[in-house]
Amino acid sequence: ALGERMAGYFASQAQLREENAELRAKILDTSQAAQRFEAAQAEAGQLRRLIGAAERLPVKSMPAEILYNGRDPYSRKVVIDKGSQSGVRAGSPVVDEAGVIGQVTRAHALAAEVTLLTDKDQAIPVQVVRNGLRAVAFGAGASGMLELRFMASNAEIQNGDRLVTSGIDGTYPPGIPVGTVARIERDAAYAFARIVCQPAAGVERGRYVLVIENEA
Repeated sequence: ALGERMAGYFASQAQLREENAELRAKILDTSQAAQRFEAAQAEAGQLRRLIGAAERLPVKSMPAEILYNGRDPYSRKVVIDKGSQSGVRAGSPVVDEAGVIGQVTRAHALAAEVTLLTDKDQAIPVQVVRNGLRAVAFGAGASGMLELRFMASNAEIQNGDRLVTSGIDGTYPPGIPVGTVARIERDAAYAFARIVCQPAAGVERGRYVLVIENEA
């Protein structure tokens, strides 16, 4: 009868909707599992690179995990899970597998505050790999970049030049990557050039860092 066929049709439609819902749930679960696996792979990769970086450093270092960003939106800071009980203290340099991230500015018993190189109050002595030219890189603040200040407008520097720590401040070991020259603004009316650099390292790229033991 027509009524039976209609009832069967609606029953089939309801079953199809239920099966579709189950399939969508399975696909979502599979997708989430794949994302978790991908995240775990990325984390394992960073840890392997970090171990390699620690082995290359000429000084002792300690791994630490970034817990969260600092509360002040106008400064660039992160908090790590190692503190004074682990030997971390104010002044300790912090790096990742790519280069310098910043410096410990406050150490608590079980955690420490790290001020990033890009913070407007930070400065680090650097050297141009290509020719040995020395300079000081300052944090540019919200832009997330670095600036070489007080450089003569005719200074021997060019886009793409790599910068490393010079080591003359006694805080950072020499030769650790700091950044790359990204833009040079020269103006004949001024004695100095504005040189903007892209940091080599960054806390946006991973959760783990190395705290360098600093006896100074």
